[in-house]
Amino acid sequence: MRDFLIKSFATVFGVGYLPVAPGTWATLVGASLAYYLGNNLPAYTILLLVLLVLGIMATGIVEKQMNQKDPGILVIDEVVGVMIALWGLPLIWSVMVCGFFLFRAFDMFKIYPINKLEAQSGGWGIMLDDCMAGVYTNVILRIALRCAGFF
Repeated sequence: MRDFLIKSFATVFGVGYLPVAPGTWATLVGASLAYYLGNNLPAYTILLLVLLVLGIMATGIVEKQMNQKDPGILVIDEVVGVMIALWGLPLIWSVMVCGFFLFRAFDMFKIYPINKLEAQSGGWGIMLDDCMAGVYTNVILRIALRCAGFF
């Protein structure tokens, strides 16, 4: 039962098993959570930190069980990453859409130092590259919003 719960969490309750673009679907789940909690920054932050810590532990366990480096079914990292990407921003549709696509681009292309973080072993490597993609996205969106007069 324990292994089932850990794998369910790490795969975002089965999203990781979708046959097409499971990471993109998991990003949509994370963006939806961000939108739902966006007006309550303390709750958003607490959930984000809990998901990050549990994600590091769960993905590390599942990776060991499967004896495979960063299995594609593990998508909790996308949920956490996009939540970082949207943290503290005005969650209007234009910001959400730009955040979604910027995050996916950084996650897929893995520019420096994202590529170095992905090389870390276990759950840390699985989670931290997406966290950095989220940080890059958040910073770019903040700059764009400042230039547009939002901040």
